[in-house]
Amino acid sequence: MRYLLIACGVVVALAAPDSTLTQVRTWRTQHETAILRELFDLLSLPNVATNQGDMARNADALTQMLARRRFTAEILPTSGSPVVLAERRAPNAVRTLTFYFHYDGQPVDPREWTHGPPFTPVVVTGPAADARTLTLAQLTGPIDGEWRIYGRSSSDDKSPIVAFLAAIDALDASAAPLTSTVRVILEGDEEAGSPSLDAIVRAHGDRMRGDALMMVDGPRHASGRTTLNFGARGVMAALITVYGANRDLHSGNYGNWAPNPALALARLLASMKDERGRVTIAGFYDDVVPLTAAERRAIEEIPDVEPSLMQAFGFSRQENASQRLELWHNQPALNVNGLESGTVGGQGRTIIPADASARLDVRLVKAIDPARQFERIVAHVRAQGFFVADAEPDAAMRAAHPWIARVTRVGGYPAGRTSMDLPIAASIVKALSDAAGGPIVRLPTLGGSLPFYVFSDVLKVPTFGLSVVNFDNNQHGPNENLRIENLWGAVESMAALLTMP
Repeated sequence: MRYLLIACGVVVALAAPDSTLTQVRTWRTQHETAILRELFDLLSLPNVATNQGDMARNADALTQMLARRRFTAEILPTSGSPVVLAERRAPNAVRTLTFYFHYDGQPVDPREWTHGPPFTPVVVTGPAADARTLTLAQLTGPIDGEWRIYGRSSSDDKSPIVAFLAAIDALDASAAPLTSTVRVILEGDEEAGSPSLDAIVRAHGDRMRGDALMMVDGPRHASGRTTLNFGARGVMAALITVYGANRDLHSGNYGNWAPNPALALARLLASMKDERGRVTIAGFYDDVVPLTAAERRAIEEIPDVEPSLMQAFGFSRQENASQRLELWHNQPALNVNGLESGTVGGQGRTIIPADASARLDVRLVKAIDPARQFERIVAHVRAQGFFVADAEPDAAMRAAHPWIARVTRVGGYPAGRTSMDLPIAASIVKALSDAAGGPIVRLPTLGGSLPFYVFSDVLKVPTFGLSVVNFDNNQHGPNENLRIENLWGAVESMAALLTMP
């Protein structure tokens, strides 16, 4: 991160912090090991949402962590993982402020992890070959903010929870009163598409509603500046399976004669984007709500980090360079994230596979309906000459149609967005800017997806996203990590929000 900031030419002027921020920072420097210990304990709890026993243990632990900070907390059962709902009232509060976090994580394959098993967190002292890997017990002396914590959910999304709790501790120790009654929502199914959240919000909305709601998730902008999001994309997945013969066939005996569904699927996927990366599916961009003048100005004020990002991620050409990355976040997107055909554990067989499958993720922006976008994908598949089936093809279907594809929608929810012109937005921006000692990044829409709309459109609360972790955190992948300095910055950002006038 240090080198990225230099490459971007970003210099953040540090303003003199006020007394509350000074007290919070002093408390944090005196309790860094204790903060990390609480984070390590939480990261040690496996949290893949399909294991309900693990998720119940996480919910119990979080309830106890909140209770130690004088929150009243309750576990709400859902059809999946439980939701933890908590509240701490503040005397003479000027508002109610709600914080949303999620405590589930993406599935893991321990064989892919370089730095320890995914649920055994460690500290790695640098990127160089001589970097040390340390357990918490081995940490002695000063803790370098450039060191990183490796473990599943170290960045997404358990470290923001611990930063929030540390901010509460710091303020209590400093006798700095909270200016808001604070409510907390902890979801356990975000990585699975939040299938139960809508129902929970409709049933318990009066206990979640506030004057503003902060969704704390996602990476900071790569400039390193504190990042406030005013919206988040929606998402859905689509599975496409193309069928050939009713069994795998010998590629020598039947090659150049029997149809190959892997090649057909490759051509179908290639037809969905042009050479500039623009989606060619009819109507894909039709319902996009244009950015306002204020939203465009906010993007123009963001440092341009694309050259440094490409260098960090190891590629030299954007898929589409017609506009900057932050503008693309406000357009729908289509991505191929998985392909499978005739695989046998990484080896090959000389066969013509019987079928081939692809998994797509489709990012949605404000006003685009997931069901309608899915139907556009289905219509495109038909337009390429495929008969679209709603089940595995039988013999009669195979005899009637030369090419068959099955297209299935998996989950999905719409995008949400909050106006940048609200008075509460100005208060939040000022609090975060004061804590950062300089300008922050204001994103009209986060590139990733969150169930933002449930709060902005269903609960009808001004909703914002605070992103605190490092941009290069390997979110969802092996070796997920957290830059420790981002954790310290998150503590200060949370404290600023909890005490804003």
